[in-house]
Amino acid sequence: MAALKKALPHLVVLILFILASLIYFSPVLQGETIFQSDIAQFNGIAKQQRDYKAATGEETYWTNGAFGGMPTYQMGARYPNHLIKKLDLTLRFLPRPADYLFLYLISMYVLLLVMKVDYKLAFLGALAFGFSTYLIIILGVGHNLKAHAIAYMPLVLSGIILTFRGKYLWGFALTAIAMGLELVANHFQMTYYLLLLVVVLGLAYLVDAFRRKQLPHFFKSVGILCAAVLLAIGFNSANILATAEYAPYSMRGKSELTIKPDGTPKEVTNGLPYDYITEYSYGKLESFNLMVPRFMGGGSGEPLPEESQLIDALRGLGIPPQEANNILRQVPLPMYWGDQPIVEAPAYVGAIVVFLALLGFFLIKGRLRWWLLGGILLSLLLSWGKNFAFLTEFFVDYVPLYNKFRAVSSIQVIIELLLPIAAVIGLHQLFNDFNTKEARRKALLISGGIVSGLLLVFYLLGSSLFDFQAPYDADVAAALGEAGPVLIEGIQADRIAVFKADSLRSLGLVLATIAVLFGLLRNAIKEPLAVGLLAVLLLIDLVGVDKRYVNEEDFVDTRVMEQPYQRNGADIQIEQDKDGFFRVYDMTTSAFTSGRASFFHNALGGYSAVKMGRIHDLYEFYLMGEQPNMNIINMFNVRYLIRFGDNGGPYAQRNSGANGNAWFVTDYDLVASADEEIQALANINTKQKAVIHQEFAGMLSGKRFAADSTATITLKEFAPNRMVYNSKSTTEGLVVFSEMYYKPGWKLTIDGQEADYFRANYTLRAMVLPAGEHEIVFSFEPEVVQRGSMLSLLSAGIFVLVLLGFGYWNYRNSQSESA
Repeated sequence: MAALKKALPHLVVLILFILASLIYFSPVLQGETIFQSDIAQFNGIAKQQRDYKAATGEETYWTNGAFGGMPTYQMGARYPNHLIKKLDLTLRFLPRPADYLFLYLISMYVLLLVMKVDYKLAFLGALAFGFSTYLIIILGVGHNLKAHAIAYMPLVLSGIILTFRGKYLWGFALTAIAMGLELVANHFQMTYYLLLLVVVLGLAYLVDAFRRKQLPHFFKSVGILCAAVLLAIGFNSANILATAEYAPYSMRGKSELTIKPDGTPKEVTNGLPYDYITEYSYGKLESFNLMVPRFMGGGSGEPLPEESQLIDALRGLGIPPQEANNILRQVPLPMYWGDQPIVEAPAYVGAIVVFLALLGFFLIKGRLRWWLLGGILLSLLLSWGKNFAFLTEFFVDYVPLYNKFRAVSSIQVIIELLLPIAAVIGLHQLFNDFNTKEARRKALLISGGIVSGLLLVFYLLGSSLFDFQAPYDADVAAALGEAGPVLIEGIQADRIAVFKADSLRSLGLVLATIAVLFGLLRNAIKEPLAVGLLAVLLLIDLVGVDKRYVNEEDFVDTRVMEQPYQRNGADIQIEQDKDGFFRVYDMTTSAFTSGRASFFHNALGGYSAVKMGRIHDLYEFYLMGEQPNMNIINMFNVRYLIRFGDNGGPYAQRNSGANGNAWFVTDYDLVASADEEIQALANINTKQKAVIHQEFAGMLSGKRFAADSTATITLKEFAPNRMVYNSKSTTEGLVVFSEMYYKPGWKLTIDGQEADYFRANYTLRAMVLPAGEHEIVFSFEPEVVQRGSMLSLLSAGIFVLVLLGFGYWNYRNSQSESA
């Protein structure tokens, strides 16, 4: 009974978290799902992979549905013996996206309990973390992997803190499991940011251990944690090894090109280009979004306020409403006035959370303060990217792996993790006698004065402190002619209006929170009531902003997400062609940022941030313009181009020049560099000549190939991971296949005997084919998956043995002590 009584509050909290997740995303209870734009695109490129599994029951680790072919390792591929994934699926038992919100809440709750916070305050902190606007927004747009990884961050920290506290068995077990779950999420950028935070935490513990002369304990803890992380990696061996194998071939790997498409020199790096990494850099001033949601106007698609000065300006110019709407569609005047390319919504943590975190920093002492401050400061400065170039350039150039990730602004997830922790620890200090009552009152006065004073300044003087001008306002004004200055003045007035409204809103919420805390200090209200009032204020604050961007209107029938695209006339026309395997290139959209064509066809384009690097290079050199280079289109066997017709609708244009699935060429050029390799494709006839890099010269041995007008090669069987060709020729020939070259995993046999192949035309496969009739089979059998799956099973076994060993050791120690 005692154990049940002790567990009862936590069971109640668990139920409340489930209810909170389902209530916020209540349409899931009616069988609806949130429309996530990124997931709709992802469903396009994953269609072939899923269809294959549904038809055969087998997993394919290669798809031909996007980018001319690529591995499915980053497309939700499932691996044998991936037991930690089964645990993850068990924890995510709620309908999506309520499952991720539940993970946010329960994970932070566990962390705060581990930090010895009362369960009521832990509940409050979990709400502060889970309903942070950025964490809700990423669920709205479909950044599920990112949300998944963020959700397990607090759980990983829980295991680490337990270990440093001397709870070696529980710390080891929780760290191994939590880190295994973190890696299951498969968003290595978020995991990398967690690693940076753990380094800051480790330094805080190291300094503290040095001062307390407890270095042996520190290094013992580090050793246990390293063992736990190694096992966590082992749990996910197949995915990690496959990703590591694929990474050099992806656009995240090092490009061999030293030139840009225009021929000018290109910066050669081991990672992504600096401009690409820092494209989404948070503005220094924009960081006030953390406490005033529409400080910079809100998101890029932020609606105009109800009493819009811009609309009044249009009316004043005598422009009819319909024409006014046309103007705003053609020449957008966004409320957002920051300098990021696009922002879905502000990364609002909450005025109340910011205030409480500041209060916490006045009350918290020792290593915890320095960890929290260090992590927040590092995250903030790195999120500024090119706006704090000194630090960003240092990390890009010298910190391992930092240059593999883009959108540096997303490192603010660390702030969104740490501020709620600081806020709750601050309340924990305020509610208890760790400091004198006078010290607590003074801290409350100072922190409250700083935050409320700043918000009051924003409200009263903000319109004169800031210019509210977007970087593109001048260009928009010029495009609008004489009406431009009037309309720009109108949109700036609207920006000021929402800025002041949200500043006043934040001020009111902070003052209400201060009143509750002073009531507690003066014993006017009791702790349970104070926590309840704070929870209500917190939810009013965060959920009120969250609902601006993710609400019931974003939900659709589940079938819409399962079938995010509808067939048009062009699709129907193409599907009538049953004559073998071919590709489609969609020119009615940005082909390399759209999953639509992949949903219905084998597409040359697609939607992926980790597409193969060489296909991305070809896109930049030859396919980005209004008219793609037909040499490239032909060599990928693109039989249909989807274009807009005269009537504005899409139609399928048959490309009679497509090379086919495979073809004999009579000539080839050997080139010495990747630059020459890609440039040579500009004008050659790919049906007759191939471009081959010097590294494969040994496979040709100076061969020259005579034309054989009777030679044929045809694709007889096709599956995403297996292709069977029949060939017939009277002479030895050089054959090029319209398939992406990816050496790891793809095996070639000729009449059942393993043979070798090489790269041609920068991206495709080629081989020297002996004379006669042959069966040629390409099969994708990635050894890395088999090897990784065995390591996953082995790691799980070792984990169980270690736990049993720890348990036995503890049992023997307890027996010795009792004796």
